[in-house]
Amino acid sequence: MDSPGLKIEIREQIGIITMKRPQALNALNSEAINSLQLALKSLPKFPEILALIITGEGKAFIAGADIKELSEMGPAQAFNFSSKGQQTFERFEKLPYPVIAAINGYALGGGCELALACDIRIASTDAKFGMPETSLGLMPGFAGTQRLPRIVGYGNAIYLMTTAKTINAIEALRMGLVQEVTEPGDLLKVSLEMAQKITKQGKYAVRAVKEMALRSYSYDFKNSSELESEVFAGLFHRPEADEGMKAFIEKRKPKW
Repeated sequence: MDSPGLKIEIREQIGIITMKRPQALNALNSEAINSLQLALKSLPKFPEILALIITGEGKAFIAGADIKELSEMGPAQAFNFSSKGQQTFERFEKLPYPVIAAINGYALGGGCELALACDIRIASTDAKFGMPETSLGLMPGFAGTQRLPRIVGYGNAIYLMTTAKTINAIEALRMGLVQEVTEPGDLLKVSLEMAQKITKQGKYAVRAVKEMALRSYSYDFKNSSELESEVFAGLFHRPEADEGMKAFIEKRKPKW
């Protein structure tokens, strides 16, 4: 299933979204964000999905926002563009199942921000990361100023955003920006293998873990911990918890 500038495919229980504007290094313009929104609307049609992968075709994951389009915007248009991008990325972040960014080539500006909205990031050795907006007299507009410090720490985030420095995959791994680095030809394979590991776990347990981890951003520790106990206890009502524990005791794989 295709939308302008992207493709969606389903491989068993794994969804794959591929950005397909290689001639523009998959840069995000208004049309690309609209396509991402259409993709999000289509995902509920596939209830079998237990993990999602986002990647880019060609030499880039997403090389950033379309600067030509940005240069023609006034303040009101820029506000709307930023808000629409934030809403779109937040919807990816709040999908009930884990989202993996398979990052090939450039992940700059808005591309890095989309990767930050994913749960897990796997990079090829040729990946490049950066927040170059300050070099244009701008700043990240898709909630990058909020997500980056939470993922790599305040010092690393300020360092990247104020210097507009581009870093390689190994530096990104050291910072905690990505969880794994692999050869370019193995990127999709490794990402699929990770997604398959996720699909083999308890569906509702995985969803509960993601929900609680996201809530840790906005709740204080005491309230989050209390809610964690409630969600934890709720899993005991589900047959998969019984099966998972029984399988462990019987030293076999669970039958979900």
